[in-house]
Amino acid sequence: MQISSVVAHSDTHDRGEAQPGPVLSIIIPCYNERGNVEPLVRAVEQAVTHPHWELIFVDDNSPDGTIGEIWRLAQLDSRVRGILRVGRRGLSSAVIEGVLSSSAPIVAVMDGDMQHDERLLEQMFDAIHNQGYDVAIGSRHVEGGDNSGLANAWRLFLSNTGIRIAQCFLSVRVSDPMSGFFAVRRDLFVNSVANLSGTGFKILLDMLMAQKTTPRVIELPFVFRSRHEGESKMDSKVLVQFGQMILQHMLKKKKRSLSAVSSS
Repeated sequence: MQISSVVAHSDTHDRGEAQPGPVLSIIIPCYNERGNVEPLVRAVEQAVTHPHWELIFVDDNSPDGTIGEIWRLAQLDSRVRGILRVGRRGLSSAVIEGVLSSSAPIVAVMDGDMQHDERLLEQMFDAIHNQGYDVAIGSRHVEGGDNSGLANAWRLFLSNTGIRIAQCFLSVRVSDPMSGFFAVRRDLFVNSVANLSGTGFKILLDMLMAQKTTPRVIELPFVFRSRHEGESKMDSKVLVQFGQMILQHMLKKKKRSLSAVSSS
């Protein structure tokens, strides 16, 4: 880990000079990912050279000591931060807490298992910052994308079935609404927090369904890699959580429609 930038940063603070905050916050929800933390930090450091970024790990009190490894690296690099959640579990709610802890105008979400290609982060940032998109999605299902890194046939079935169902409920056409790798304007995400279900693994779908107007979305291809270390957390309960999320959004939409009719 290079620490020269950290030393220079500290010297500047010693002189009392204010430093601008990051323009890109990368939110990484994690559980039992200790062995993936440093490789991921190094990979992002090498891949993202243009925007001023930070990594925010949100750890659900992993028994393998993930948060200790995050805090160790944070002492070496001020761009790394760790949030420890005690008594709370879940990827979607972890992402929400991570985004709300950030002040960057653009936030990205990626898994902590090295399956998402960090080299896409700069393209996502550019799509939002320079091209005017609201959401940039790392897609496995557009030309150039691939999902061969899925662990087994069960995960492939869950992903493909979920995509077909999700597309029936979205106002914007998205090839990979089940992707866990995306970037978004922070204000759009924050403004939708009150309408998020906050359950399950599919925070992108949750966010897209929570929008009252259709966002500008771009999908960028990436190859879904095999897990670097550790085990997948996916199990049959994701189906139940997925169904609950869809139902919650449908009920909210119906309630809004009834309210609009009664007030007219």
